[in-house]
Amino acid sequence: MSYPPPPGGWQDPSAAGPHSAPPADPIMPAIPNQPGPADPYAPVADPYAPVADPYAGAKSPYAPPGGDPYAAPMPGYPAPGAYPPPGAYPGYAMPPARTNTMAIVALVLSLVGFASCITAPIGAIMGHVASKQIRETGEQGEGMAKAAIIVGWILTALLVAVIIFYIVMIVIAIGASSTSSSY
Repeated sequence: MSYPPPPGGWQDPSAAGPHSAPPADPIMPAIPNQPGPADPYAPVADPYAPVADPYAGAKSPYAPPGGDPYAAPMPGYPAPGAYPPPGAYPGYAMPPARTNTMAIVALVLSLVGFASCITAPIGAIMGHVASKQIRETGEQGEGMAKAAIIVGWILTALLVAVIIFYIVMIVIAIGASSTSSSY
């Protein structure tokens, strides 16, 4: 089956038909001691191509009786001299960033402040210190430091409000008892 000629009158070089050799290059002389003219388009032999081992079939007089034990690949390992396939070994990853220890301690102390109330201001202050350390070192834990600051100061404010409430109640009780005893 033949196809009509392409438009424009050009010839498809891959189409079957008469091929001619490239024109002779007047600048490039023929290679001496070579049969025929030099072909600049001829494929060049790969100088890095693997060469057959001339000693592949020879048996050494010093070889062990069962053959070379290192010639056969061990189970689970690639053959000697071969590279493992891509993805056979895991790549190296960046180690995970460390979390600031003081931020963790600050958050724990702030949360323990729900029960003891005295550790809440300590946790809030440690949260401020941890936040400064995180800005300087680039460690993780900024959210924990903020949570420690917020929880710590809220619980401290509640503790102060409770103390003020008790003081006011005591003053009212003392004032009420002193006025009732004067009758």
